[in-house]
Amino acid sequence: MNSEQQHYDASDIQVLEGLEAVRKRPGMYIGTTDVKGLHHLVWEIVDNAIDEALAGYCNHIEVIINKDNSITVKDNGRGIPVGIHPKTGISTVETVYTVLHAGGKFGGGGYKVSGGLHGVGASVVNALSKWVVVTVYKDGKIYEVKFENGGKVAQKLTEIGTCEENRTGTTVTFKPDSDIFDTDIYNYDTLMTRIRELAFLNKGLSITIRDDRDDEDTTGQTFLYEGGISEYVKFINKDKTVIHDQIIHLEGEEAGVFFEVAMQYNSTYNDNIYSFVNNINTHDGGTHEEGVRRALTRIINSYARKANLLKEKDEALTGDDVKEGLTMIISCKHPNPQFEGQTKGRLGNSEVRKLADNVFSQGFERFLLENPEEAKIIVEKTMTAARARVAAKKARELTRRKSDLDVINFGGKLVDCKDKDPSVCEIFLVEGDSAGGSAIKGRNSMTQAILPLRGKILNVEKARLDRALSNEEIRTIITAFGTGIGNEFDLKKLRYHKIIIMTDADVDGSHIRVLLLTLFYRFFRPIVEAGHVYAAQPPLFCIKHGKTIKYVLNEEERDSYLASLNPNTKYDIMRMKGLGEMDAEELNETTMDINTRILRKITVDDVIRANAAFEKLMGEEVEPRRKFIEDNAVYVKNLDI
Repeated sequence: MNSEQQHYDASDIQVLEGLEAVRKRPGMYIGTTDVKGLHHLVWEIVDNAIDEALAGYCNHIEVIINKDNSITVKDNGRGIPVGIHPKTGISTVETVYTVLHAGGKFGGGGYKVSGGLHGVGASVVNALSKWVVVTVYKDGKIYEVKFENGGKVAQKLTEIGTCEENRTGTTVTFKPDSDIFDTDIYNYDTLMTRIRELAFLNKGLSITIRDDRDDEDTTGQTFLYEGGISEYVKFINKDKTVIHDQIIHLEGEEAGVFFEVAMQYNSTYNDNIYSFVNNINTHDGGTHEEGVRRALTRIINSYARKANLLKEKDEALTGDDVKEGLTMIISCKHPNPQFEGQTKGRLGNSEVRKLADNVFSQGFERFLLENPEEAKIIVEKTMTAARARVAAKKARELTRRKSDLDVINFGGKLVDCKDKDPSVCEIFLVEGDSAGGSAIKGRNSMTQAILPLRGKILNVEKARLDRALSNEEIRTIITAFGTGIGNEFDLKKLRYHKIIIMTDADVDGSHIRVLLLTLFYRFFRPIVEAGHVYAAQPPLFCIKHGKTIKYVLNEEERDSYLASLNPNTKYDIMRMKGLGEMDAEELNETTMDINTRILRKITVDDVIRANAAFEKLMGEEVEPRRKFIEDNAVYVKNLDI
């Protein structure tokens, strides 16, 4: 060991002052520095405005994407206090934007309920921005403070004018630092979707979003829902066939915690259950969701027994049975929620489980007793799901892969790889036997497994699990993955950490890819969320000049490459054949070789939007799909009929 390695004293301990720590490790505060982290900055500021609404002091919020991709958030709340803060000796506005964990959400009486609990939102946005301008309207005066270069004060809080005596509120404009983020371009649809969600979750609150990059969008969109989360359920179910007209809306308060639940069953086989705490989407659930789910199962079982719909000999309905076709929004407002992590994905307060159970069970039991016809429809739906579950259990036995000897080649289908380390193994799901044959010959047999698919698999969006498990192709896929399915699913048993869909770049290939993605999203969602699913990108053109061979994915890449060549070059362009027409060497070189191939990683950033997309494109209802096709037909390129 040399002397440099041995040196370790007080001088080696780095102290990051002020907002330096945020810029040094932004992921600790906003999760990522990709496009998701970029949008997270907006939510930190919007959350502060929402907190004013929760406290009863704000009824309108405006979000504007400015021409330079900076963001402006306006609210008509009380306005951030402008006086000198007793502990910091600087203005309170400046304190909020430059001191971590400074805010009105730590029991000082400013907020009873809050989404931005950690007190780092405003200061983190400041730290990760090129510049920030905060304007406060208060007591007939207008105040302004400016920051730049990661939170440094460029202009102390200054009184810049007067306003109407009754005008109050805060306006924040910030420009994210492009040195921190992978991109600084905001996506209107991403912002709009969340803003619409916030309007659903806060009945009576008006929220406007406007995109000033679009010269035609002069007024933007305003969302205001007096019905709150009941309107949210109606919105989610708008393209589905509901089995009872009335949306069940329950609410109550216990021990200072307020619960609100809206629910309605539809004829589909999938559930859409979303939970929120203080407007934060708890996408990983938590004790509030567990309490409601537990009560739902117990109350339906109890009612079904008492109404003699569920006989004494029948086994009890399970949680999976009672949630089939259920759209449910759970909203909890808690004065002191304990979230797991800054991204607030799961509620951890243990006492909430019982409180949620109590409030929901009282209201739901009353609804069933007062509405016997709708109660009967709901129970019969859950009992049908239970019968399908029993049938699926029998079919599931056929998909268990106990050892390689049990399923040698799966009847000639799967050609497995030799290595058994999942982290280096990948499986190609290949369209057709001919492409499968070329893939088998052209693969790296040590790490690449091939599973040829004959024809198009079942659309699971229109089928229950029991019917899906009777499909031979789907059973083969389940067996090959090794994770099991449903309640038995175990991500740790996944045998391949890259699952690659390899289909032709035509209409049929796209359809097969969507069918497989629907299967993965509905039955193997953790595999997708963990980043194990990819789509192969076979090239569309081959360009040859001299001894050089260049494969390109599309026309844009082709034209760009040709433009880069010397004008005097002679060249040949060949449109690539389908996968099944390529020989083994060609398929390997263009699509399978880890050194030359291009893969597209499949991700799920927003579960609610993903659910809606699969239901619209793959579900029973024809009209939403027809409208989607008509609206997007103008964007179609290279239609291969």
